[in-house]
Amino acid sequence: MTTSEPHREPGARGARRRQAGPATRPPSVAPPGLPGGQYRPLTAEQVASIQAAALTVLEQTGIEVLPSPCLEVWRRAGARLDPERNRVFVPRALVAQALTTAAREVRLCGQAPEHDLVLSGDRVYLGTGGAAVKVLDLDGQVRASRLQDVFDIGRLVDRLENIHFYLRPVVARDLPNELLDINTYYAALAATRKHVMGNCFTPESVRQVVRLAALLAGGEDELRARPIVSWTNCWIVSPLRFAPETVAVLDEIVSQGMPVTISSAPQAGATAPVTLAGTLVQLTAEQLAGLTYINLVRPGHPVLLGYVPSVADLRTGSFTGGSPEFALMNAAAAQLAHAYGLPVYNSAALTDSKLPDVQAGYEKGLSSVTAALAGANFIHHSAGFLESMLAVAYEQYVIDDDLNGAVMRMVRGIEVTDETLAVGVIDEVCRGEGHFLGHPQTLANMNTEYLYPHTADRSARAAWEEAGSQDMRERARRRVRELLRSHWPAHIAPAVDAQIRAEFDIRLPPGQMRGAAA
Repeated sequence: MTTSEPHREPGARGARRRQAGPATRPPSVAPPGLPGGQYRPLTAEQVASIQAAALTVLEQTGIEVLPSPCLEVWRRAGARLDPERNRVFVPRALVAQALTTAAREVRLCGQAPEHDLVLSGDRVYLGTGGAAVKVLDLDGQVRASRLQDVFDIGRLVDRLENIHFYLRPVVARDLPNELLDINTYYAALAATRKHVMGNCFTPESVRQVVRLAALLAGGEDELRARPIVSWTNCWIVSPLRFAPETVAVLDEIVSQGMPVTISSAPQAGATAPVTLAGTLVQLTAEQLAGLTYINLVRPGHPVLLGYVPSVADLRTGSFTGGSPEFALMNAAAAQLAHAYGLPVYNSAALTDSKLPDVQAGYEKGLSSVTAALAGANFIHHSAGFLESMLAVAYEQYVIDDDLNGAVMRMVRGIEVTDETLAVGVIDEVCRGEGHFLGHPQTLANMNTEYLYPHTADRSARAAWEEAGSQDMRERARRRVRELLRSHWPAHIAPAVDAQIRAEFDIRLPPGQMRGAAA
């Protein structure tokens, strides 16, 4: 970017972006919300072709909708129906109307304002996600995930600067289904002041979580003005089939006026065409169907397009998250959403590795940097995951936080100003007036121009050996232990916590919220 405007710290692009965001965030070399969009795997013509094909799919193939209130919404809107096949054929005019009324910006708030996310344009945020069922413990043992993990991982996220939001990462397998949703949201909200996203299995659970969040926010009006919780809702089963039970949950979220991501995850070669372009066509059709439906029910509702394309390894039929095709499609998803002018939720940093090893590092880095440089707004799965989304590791969150910092520094890019061009500095040094290392410009910019990793090692071999010859995984484990030993969030007032426990069957005992971590 070329500009003649004055130098801003830590960069002109970041400063402009932060002017529109929270004013209380401390300065950072690579802050959240910086603009991406530098990487575009699709040409403008290819984007238009995919979008046009998606409209054809909706008109000619349609979507499957079983008899339900959802079907009546489509009927009243004038969509063509085929009752024998339970198909709804969505005309282009309905999609165009939805794109006119759809929210162009979605604000997701933290319990502390400095953690607010402003999702619009090509602002980039990285956070957790998923529904892992296993945890790789710090002692190297694999076990079932539990509610305490939701809380403890949230405590880590609360202190990791480059993980910007907390989407519940694991399933609390030690809880019955009827207690799962309220307890998961409670554990996450108690663990971090960052924005919390999750999902619910029933409309009643949605109402419970809204009540919980309202107690924390100071009332329902306050909650809707500053939504500290949101939902991801997998309302569709690929290919192109609305799931009645999940749509009922979606309807409740919309009726509550709360932000929601409509997530569809077709798997190329399995539940979508084998070609990457064909998968993106189907995914775009699914997203447009969901967006149109929500805007028929409540025009302008805060919704994120949930592009979550994935890939099957066709030699085995198994899901793979570490492939270059996964990275390409998730970057392309950002382009497709941006072409509509709408915020997007998608994926990065998945790996098929079972350990925080070299394979995990290169697979995570590949998709994280491409999605972020493409300008994806709400990049979930960006920390913690292993084993093709089946497991998380505590130390992986610290490693991925380090990676995310580097990714956001790349998103920030290179500021080109009269000052940073450094013509005068070059002239001074070449005339013998000092050297670059000790120059005032170097000292003034060393902590704003460069990002320094907190866990990756840059020391000389002798110093590294003297410190114990630890690899990055062991250094990350050490930091996890320090954080879990020392960081006990206390942002929920005792009286509010007592009221929450009086109204709901909260299974995380107060003692476990202040005791030693597992």
